[in-house]
Amino acid sequence: MAAGKEIRGKIKSVENTKKITKAMEMVAASKMRKAQERMQAARPYSDKIRAIAAHLSQANPEYVHPFMVSNDVKKVGIIVVTTDKGLCGGMNTNVLRAVTHKLKDLQSAGVSAEAVAIGSKGLGFLTRVGVKVVANATALGDTPHLDALIGPAKVLLDQYAEGKLSAVYLCYTKFINTMKQDSLVEQLLPLSQDAIEGSAPATSHGWDYIYEPDAQSVIDELLVRYVESLIYSAVADNMASEQSARMVAMKAATDNAGNVISELKLIYNKTRQAAITTELSEIVAGAAAV
Repeated sequence: MAAGKEIRGKIKSVENTKKITKAMEMVAASKMRKAQERMQAARPYSDKIRAIAAHLSQANPEYVHPFMVSNDVKKVGIIVVTTDKGLCGGMNTNVLRAVTHKLKDLQSAGVSAEAVAIGSKGLGFLTRVGVKVVANATALGDTPHLDALIGPAKVLLDQYAEGKLSAVYLCYTKFINTMKQDSLVEQLLPLSQDAIEGSAPATSHGWDYIYEPDAQSVIDELLVRYVESLIYSAVADNMASEQSARMVAMKAATDNAGNVISELKLIYNKTRQAAITTELSEIVAGAAAV
């Protein structure tokens, strides 16, 4: 029964793996709920900033922020948001595939690119494909903090404000629901006037505020905060997507482990039955010989 002993060892090993994947599935489900709450809590902040910025733009049409001005240069910036850990299905693969297509399109148009990596998976990918990484943020944990994201993102935002970049793109995985997440490549800069003013409710009166120190300074600060909030929302979406994808992947792994265990037990029973039949045949044959 050497073969039976080996099969029993495989069954035990797969059962231990099944326990691990089941535990990881439950942990991911718990973290997913918290990540969804953070993602939803971040949206009202950015919506309010966008509405106020729209009102200020309508009240001060003579001033245009650098983030809303198109620059005519052959260089763009890309912010790539991925996870720090694996075991989350094809989530990182899908977003990095979208980044690859974007890089190919830019290269065919004669436009160079430099990137900011948020997440170790994206950092490793950009390093392998030879894209210049000007800043990165890794080991963010389960809770994204804006102060950890401002520094790396500000490198590209400052370059755009100085006219060194023609556009800044944001690549991340948007959370749709537990079973669906979309890999997106969105244009972050330049900001379009329609996108900002489209969020402001239509009113029959004009908006204006009492400024301290002045309207231009307030608009400058607001639009910077707005862009930072968009990046934070993308990271929050990505983390919710990560936990959802990990939960689904670990559930599939647990189910597959159960199927493998069933198949191994069937093979073990057949092997054991064959061994018993052989022994009985030998005993009968020996008795007949006597």
